[in-house]
Amino acid sequence: MALSIVHRATGIALYFGTLLLAWWLISAASGPTAYANVQAFTSSFLGRLIVFGYTWALLHHLFSGLRHLVWDLGYGFKASEREALTWGALIAGIAATVLLWVVAYAIGGGR
Repeated sequence: MALSIVHRATGIALYFGTLLLAWWLISAASGPTAYANVQAFTSSFLGRLIVFGYTWALLHHLFSGLRHLVWDLGYGFKASEREALTWGALIAGIAATVLLWVVAYAIGGGR
């Protein structure tokens, strides 16, 4: 039950994160000064925390959506299966977020 609420909350958070993504794309098209302003924000501690949260919301929403897809197909309704799917979605979202950020920093994206 709680993870279904979190799924909905991450869906709402994705709307606000998409505004950040749109700001970044518009600034990239607007020129170097506008882009530098966005980069300064996203390079700050608060900016990175927001982008990290957006990444987690996106990946958690993805894995939780896959959990709902399994249910829509008529599987995973036993108590043990529901529990496994719930924990799987939660752990997969966290692990994928951390892995993505580690890889991004490893290839130089976190400079």
